[in-house]
Amino acid sequence: MIPIARRSAHRLDTTLVLCSRQGLPRPARLYSSPSKRANAPALATSSTSHLDYPPIPPHPLTSQQHVTRDGPNSPKVGFPSEYGDMSDMQGFLKRRTPYTILPTPLPENSSSPFHSIHFSDSPTLDLVSVIDACLHNLYDVPRAKEIFERLRKSKKGDPLMSAGIYNSLLGAFMEMASTKEPTKASYWVEDAVALYEAMESGSDQVAPTANTYAHMLLAWLRFNPETQSPISATVELHEPVRLLRCLIDRDISVALVVSDRAFKSNEEAAMAIKVLSKAAVEMNVSRIVSELGMAKVQGSHAPDPLEDIPEAIPVQRVKKPDVQAIHGPDGSVVDIDIKAQAEEPEYEVPFHLANLRKHLAQVTLARRVLSEDSAARQKLLEESVYDVAVERLKHQATLFETLGLQDKGLNNADLRAWMWAWHEKLQVRIKAEVANLVQSEINLSMARSLNRLGPFLSLIKPEKLSLLTILEVMHLQGSGGVTEGMKTARALIAVGRAVEIEYKAEMCKKNNIAIPNSSGRTDHGFFSNLGYRDLFARRVAARKYMEDSEEWTSDWTQIVRVRVGSVLVDALMDVATVTRTALDKRTGETVSEQQPAFFHSYEYLRGHKLGVIKLNPVVSERIAKDQLRETLHPRHLPMLVKPKPWLSHDQGGYLYNKTSAMRYKDSQEQYSYLRQASSLGNLELVYASLDVLGNTPWQINRRIFDIVLEVWNSGKQLGKIPSAVYEEPEPEKPENFDSDPKAKTIYYARHRQYAINKANNHSDRCNINYKIEIARTFLGDTIYLPHNVDFRGRAYPIPPHLNHIGDDLSRGLLKFGESRPLGERGLRWLKIHIANLYGYDKGTFEERIQFVHDHMEDIYDSVDKPLDGKCWWQKADDPWQCLAACMEIKAALESGDPHAYESALPVHQDGTCNGLQHYAALGGDARGAAQVNLSITEKPSDVYTYVADMVQESLKEDIAKGDRIAIKLDGKIARKVVKQTVMTTVYGVTFIGAREQIGRQLRDSGNIDAEDAWAASSYLARKVLSCIGDLFTGAKGIQNWLNTAARLISKSIPPERIPGAPGSDQIVVKKRPDPPKKGKKSWTKEQMTSVIWTTPLGLPIVQPYRQVKRKQIKTQLQTVYISDPNTPATVNTMKQASAFPPNFIHSLDATHMMLTALECRSRDVTFASVHDSYWTHACSVDEMSAVIRDTFIALHSSDVLSRLDEELRERYKNHKIPVASLKGGGFLTKLGYTVKDRRVVRLDEQSAGSTLIDTEEYGVEPQPKKGRSRPRGIEADEFDEEMEEEIEENEEEEVNDNDEELDKKFVNFIDILPPLPAKGQFDVSTIKGSLYFFS
Repeated sequence: MIPIARRSAHRLDTTLVLCSRQGLPRPARLYSSPSKRANAPALATSSTSHLDYPPIPPHPLTSQQHVTRDGPNSPKVGFPSEYGDMSDMQGFLKRRTPYTILPTPLPENSSSPFHSIHFSDSPTLDLVSVIDACLHNLYDVPRAKEIFERLRKSKKGDPLMSAGIYNSLLGAFMEMASTKEPTKASYWVEDAVALYEAMESGSDQVAPTANTYAHMLLAWLRFNPETQSPISATVELHEPVRLLRCLIDRDISVALVVSDRAFKSNEEAAMAIKVLSKAAVEMNVSRIVSELGMAKVQGSHAPDPLEDIPEAIPVQRVKKPDVQAIHGPDGSVVDIDIKAQAEEPEYEVPFHLANLRKHLAQVTLARRVLSEDSAARQKLLEESVYDVAVERLKHQATLFETLGLQDKGLNNADLRAWMWAWHEKLQVRIKAEVANLVQSEINLSMARSLNRLGPFLSLIKPEKLSLLTILEVMHLQGSGGVTEGMKTARALIAVGRAVEIEYKAEMCKKNNIAIPNSSGRTDHGFFSNLGYRDLFARRVAARKYMEDSEEWTSDWTQIVRVRVGSVLVDALMDVATVTRTALDKRTGETVSEQQPAFFHSYEYLRGHKLGVIKLNPVVSERIAKDQLRETLHPRHLPMLVKPKPWLSHDQGGYLYNKTSAMRYKDSQEQYSYLRQASSLGNLELVYASLDVLGNTPWQINRRIFDIVLEVWNSGKQLGKIPSAVYEEPEPEKPENFDSDPKAKTIYYARHRQYAINKANNHSDRCNINYKIEIARTFLGDTIYLPHNVDFRGRAYPIPPHLNHIGDDLSRGLLKFGESRPLGERGLRWLKIHIANLYGYDKGTFEERIQFVHDHMEDIYDSVDKPLDGKCWWQKADDPWQCLAACMEIKAALESGDPHAYESALPVHQDGTCNGLQHYAALGGDARGAAQVNLSITEKPSDVYTYVADMVQESLKEDIAKGDRIAIKLDGKIARKVVKQTVMTTVYGVTFIGAREQIGRQLRDSGNIDAEDAWAASSYLARKVLSCIGDLFTGAKGIQNWLNTAARLISKSIPPERIPGAPGSDQIVVKKRPDPPKKGKKSWTKEQMTSVIWTTPLGLPIVQPYRQVKRKQIKTQLQTVYISDPNTPATVNTMKQASAFPPNFIHSLDATHMMLTALECRSRDVTFASVHDSYWTHACSVDEMSAVIRDTFIALHSSDVLSRLDEELRERYKNHKIPVASLKGGGFLTKLGYTVKDRRVVRLDEQSAGSTLIDTEEYGVEPQPKKGRSRPRGIEADEFDEEMEEEIEENEEEEVNDNDEELDKKFVNFIDILPPLPAKGQFDVSTIKGSLYFFS
């Protein structure tokens, strides 16, 4: 049999150049297109993978001839259709989408073996993480072994008990026998052999891997009877022949075994090859002998590319004399003491060059190991950031000390100098804290193992823990709605998570693992069966290789993160100080004092009392002014090489920093579904599309950056750059403040708004500072932005500060990393792009082009004199992007041949209210389609202006009545005021959400006084929602169906959860359940069913909205309340229902984007996206536009709603709904049913014998009817949720039921789910002829 690693060789590709032991062969081909014969060996002399794409083969359907898709009645206007056929994609989308189905989570007091496979509990996760920490550096192996043995008995078959944890124990046992406790070698080796035999026999349901056999080979090599340190004869070691036989039986490559990370030296690896070769000869397996012979050759001939290159002599300078400043009593410098110098001048390497050489020494080492692998640069960026940051901070502090300014230059204190001082003190403090913790935890009982923090804090050196804590806390300032500070719970979790991520990154970097290279597409296309299977096979093999090569680590629970973070943050707050100076108003003298840099306090946010960590005002001011490069972690930065391809749910993006493919807010259910879908091979195209987005190259636009920097340094406000000093005057207290209550109220309202605006100005200044520093750092580099998705499938760049999804400034600073000739059509699109950016985007294309021609003089002036000319560009809707486009068109026109000009500027194609476009296509709504440019029109429709005009017209009646607010709003209803509310109306925006949206726009416009803003936004919200009512009736019908389906799902109960029902005996109740709360029925605790559906690309979408359950954790700072994602809670029915329509539409627009990205990749069209705004080179806009229309038509031709209805009926086909839960609030009546004689019947079929649904009855004891109780508030709130800001909090409906017998009556979900609304006559293929669908 051929081992799997070699059986898939024709699909896999990577090349490694590793010296000595590291030169031993890995799987020959990892995750890229074949470039040589399938059985070619991975020779050590071959060139390494540069993470670049291979040459793009021609599209299979366009290489010979163009395929015409237009039928006889198809429109002949619009975008060209000759770019290729979409039959593969249409067939793919019409197939039956594979569902990922897992059991519904159980209530906290219940368990079953089947559920525990998918949903782990926090205590078990805590124990596993303690094992991991105790094994690291052999911290406490006996304790790890003790906990492991307990879990082996109680958690057999649990996914947490994987081969990784077994192999880690084997490795620790071998190290204990070899190094730490050689006198007890027999004891530890006996344990290792017993553990291996349990894996080999299958008794523990864990199969051995290459790493397992490597450890057992080591045991034989080190302790067999012929060695210098043989162990007791009672321990039966497994001979190489037995091990080789097992390897062959399990199809594991011997090359993987002899190159495994378990071998720490070249000699042991060579001995392993020797003994296995001998065993293969004895067994007469020539194939193995040949493979091992090749491995030996490859491992012995890895060339050193720098072998014959002499060292370059560094530039040196005369060493400066030691200078000591002498200070007077007032702190001023009164004299300079210069020490005598030697006669011969001494030389030194200048600091920056020395630091560079130190940094490059690591690069040189990496190059010797990895040859020309470009991943080495990224590895250095990710692994040595702390060392470089420390060196820069240390140099700054040394310079200040030399000049005598370390404590004296108080008015010019530098943030970096402060950070270095904190770091010096904090690392000493952490070292002492960890030592004390370790000592105090030595005698902790087994029962209290979960309270041990020493193992976790010992995973990383104190020096790195110190800097990591400082950087994370500085990065969090201003987050979570806290001005000049952060929520305590968020800070503790963030610091704890940062420690966890850094530890895992160190483990990833430990073994010099080669990074697989994504080819970006298959030879058979993305959407064919062969292409999909090819993607899956490559990804699985690459993932297996990566997982086998990395050392096992465990995930931490929130509790562990909080407790680790609390120790570090408390230590930082203890030692970090700043010196503040002020002028004494009485004496006129300057006084100074030491103050804490951070302090703990409490604030009220949204009615909840929150613990917060605040920054000292001087620190906050410095963050807005000083360089911030030292406060950024690599996971916050763009990448220098193409991201690691997504191999699994947690393997991809950054090369070494662990990242999840999905952003889930601590939802274990979302995590479990993503992991299961990935393992089933349902996410290949999702991963492929993320790779396409991440592989798009970017560069910093130097010309824009220079102007941005000039504006920044001037301190003036321009565009999104706020002024250095807030310029608005503080409101003056009116003279009648004490006598007029109304005047006092107005003053307080204005002053409160002034304080908010001032704080926002400062926060914006800090945010812009991050962007500028990152842009400055990457000037001249080609950068990449790894992507992942949110739970709805929408893609986002992982680096948060500078990316193309950011604001106008961020987008203006970026351009594509590759340039392409404009061509005639590209020049045309560049002009249209300028008009769009300026805000003139509702005219025809020809009108927009004419607009640019009319303003060509202004465009040239904007480029030549951007800050002191007419400043036409500053009046644009997107000024910085507009200026970049002006520069591009001027350069093209002046180049001599504009069509040949190489342009790198992204040109956008934006959807028209994309959510409404999807609703119109779903419902076949011709009227709605016309409003959002799905139909063929001569001019683009603008639904926002239409609604704004409707609202303005409706004001006239109230103005005539003398309404004060209507009079104030007259003439101020701009398109921008209503845009967001119109856009989100069909997403289910509530009145409260609409009021906040409109209020924000009114405040930003400055047309309404602060005291009138709330009343005006309330008035206008009602008007806007009223005017929208009749416009989108088709969309409203779909929205209502989605809302109803979600309410029914979230009220449903799996059949096995009903006592007395079939399968209920499989559920074990851990403890007696608490009695129902007042007004709650017994079945409410069983309502654990989330709304789940699958996108056409196979991504399972799990809505995370559940009732809030929090745990109280006592820390050194305060008692914090955190949500534990591993503690099940009942679903929040109202949030599940109200969020389903927007989330479903978002999942559709995400699918449309991914389909477009994949098709553009197939055609070698550069692609980037901001949700429903698609970007490419100007020359490629026509081709991308055709793809956008084709993918949208293909998506909506697959009958999306019917497929959703089919999935919900399949997924929840056996779920039961308590009849009593349907009667509250008239919900059952709205569905068209009523209860008659304890039967569910149609309202129009209440005659005898006309029952529609027979209710099922089980042995459920009815609960007495009780009143409704209002849930109590939670004291602490940890995170803000993106969707919760748009969804009004609602209480569960009151169950008003006079018939207690209904408590034990249930109906089937599929029987009561209403049919889909009727579909209209709009033909989605019409979009092919719409010029302004995306424009």
